[in-house]
Amino acid sequence: MILYIAEKPSMARSIAAALPKPQQKDTGCIRLANGDVISWCIGHLLEQAEPQDYNPDYKRWQAAHLPIIPDQWQLKARKSARQQLTILQTLIKQADQLVHAGDPDREGQLLVDEVIAWCKVPKAKRDNVKRLLINDLNSAAIRQALKQQQPNKNFVPLSTSALARSRADWLYGLNMTRAYTLRGQLAGYQGVLSVGRVQTPLLGLVVRRDLEIASFNSATYYQVQAELKTNDGSTFSAQWQPSAACEPYQDSEGRVLVKALAVKVQHAVKDQPAEVTKLQQQDKKQYAPLPYSLSALQIDAAKAYGFSAQQVLDSCQQLYERHKLITYPRSDSRYLPVAHFTEAGKVGQAITANEPALAAALAGANLQLKSKAWDDSKVDAHHAIIPTAKTLPGNRLSATEHKLYGLIARQYLMQFYPACTFTDSSAEVRIAGGCFLARARKQQQAGWKALLPAASNNGQRKSAVTDTEPPLQPGLPVLKLGQQLLCISSTLLEKQTQPPAPFTDASLLSAMTGIARYVVDPQIKRILKDTDGLGTEATRSGIIELLFKRNFLQRDGKHIQSTIAGKALIAALPSAASLPDMTAQWEAGLNSICQREQSYQAFMQPLTDNLQQLISQAGAVIPQGLGSGLPKKWTKKTTKKRVVSKGSANKTAGKRRPGRSKVVTRDGVVAGTNTATTV
Repeated sequence: MILYIAEKPSMARSIAAALPKPQQKDTGCIRLANGDVISWCIGHLLEQAEPQDYNPDYKRWQAAHLPIIPDQWQLKARKSARQQLTILQTLIKQADQLVHAGDPDREGQLLVDEVIAWCKVPKAKRDNVKRLLINDLNSAAIRQALKQQQPNKNFVPLSTSALARSRADWLYGLNMTRAYTLRGQLAGYQGVLSVGRVQTPLLGLVVRRDLEIASFNSATYYQVQAELKTNDGSTFSAQWQPSAACEPYQDSEGRVLVKALAVKVQHAVKDQPAEVTKLQQQDKKQYAPLPYSLSALQIDAAKAYGFSAQQVLDSCQQLYERHKLITYPRSDSRYLPVAHFTEAGKVGQAITANEPALAAALAGANLQLKSKAWDDSKVDAHHAIIPTAKTLPGNRLSATEHKLYGLIARQYLMQFYPACTFTDSSAEVRIAGGCFLARARKQQQAGWKALLPAASNNGQRKSAVTDTEPPLQPGLPVLKLGQQLLCISSTLLEKQTQPPAPFTDASLLSAMTGIARYVVDPQIKRILKDTDGLGTEATRSGIIELLFKRNFLQRDGKHIQSTIAGKALIAALPSAASLPDMTAQWEAGLNSICQREQSYQAFMQPLTDNLQQLISQAGAVIPQGLGSGLPKKWTKKTTKKRVVSKGSANKTAGKRRPGRSKVVTRDGVVAGTNTATTV
């Protein structure tokens, strides 16, 4: 008997749909006519044991117990999953061949591997386990994946990486959360001060941005714009470029702060002759953006529709599992296997059936054009998120699902469009001894930009321009070196320096995916570049939501800001705990384990060695300015009388004494009573 172990029931049903009939549904499994069986996990069936499972004394939070470091790690069955675990134990014992069909990522690899290990499968049988990698839930794609199974032992490093992440998060998060919650009690705070290697640096990003905005002092600066005229009557504008002699009157960004200097230049150039001293022109191409990873999709959806990261993830899961209209959504890849290129015609037909508004986009596509997205060398266990070849009759999608499908489909079709081409030109002009610069950009061919909504495709490519650079004009007249011009007018522009923008859903996700920009250590920055992020594709949305639930973040319209408690927690922590350097190092180390470049022990040992020092640092501070940690609607009277049931974990987080709490640590998952997620 072959036993297929899927990550969840929906995956099991999709595998069954691709296999021969007849089939029989049984408790916790699907039985095939040839005797093979498909069963499933329900996410993680097992979880890290809690502190009190190692020592009953650890149930009460006490500083004397810290740090808690297990000698022998233990897993235990989740209460809600015990029945399914028992079913799997029986089926695993009966099976001659096991097929691992977890999701194609780090966590998906671990959660099935840990069940196989829990069931004490003999080594010979364990060595023969096959790995089934599924990115697309349509039957044709699954049948192809069934033909391409690999030995599961090839993925041991991926599983080891996930195990190291899980245990490291437990050690760091549990000990730091208990330490700072106990210190917070001394300041009168009655909530949980959760600390984690991802959530805390993310909170630190927001807190530092808020403090920078609060302490920002706006300054007035000045620019001079000249209106120039050619002999044939054509006009264009150019902006004054201060010389080195003006440096004493400028800030560090090159902005002129002294009005009198700018006024002098304005008066000096008006009605004066001008000469073209330098010309540059360059034809450029901008290729279509790659298909979406989850984070890239979340960022674009936040910009286009204001969707939160969690909204996007939840709706994408529906598009993948329920409707089967897109491929695996929790992907961190933006590339596609070359073999998938031949499916473009079928996928295109499905797109127009599911989203008729994109019919014209498909008609204009060249399905023989292969973008740089098709690259086997950059595809690992899963590829970019793209539409499948399935059509969905009728209007069965929610408004959110429909909009996300449209984004994913349009991004896919862009891969079959040519580059957007444009010409950049600039001219330096000398007026009364001063240098003025004009810049222009003219689009030659829209290419893939023809698929963008009109509001975002105005004929010019947006670029990052500092407030000291001249604005881009639609075009410049035909000019030549040495040509004489006339400055027919000059304008003094008075502007204000602006503080950094508050974080939004889109910019916070962008910061998480491009965390190297915020890394302090130059060596780590060089290692990371722009490849690693804060958290994973699957956990980022949950981590953001967790910070809101903990009352560390709040929303002000589209802006995401830190609360008083959030600021106070970051102020109390050592800087290393609130900077992304540490979690960046962790992600680099976990990736090294995946690549067989680092051992599990080499990753874990530095953390356990450092825990005692971290706990000592916590014991030396008492957080200030946290508030009470109670909802405003609670009075002292109602607080004393309030009774909290064990089943109200998420609703009552932070409202009960930590001494009566328990902590379970997984990415973005809170379990048990008054738990503190520590990622």
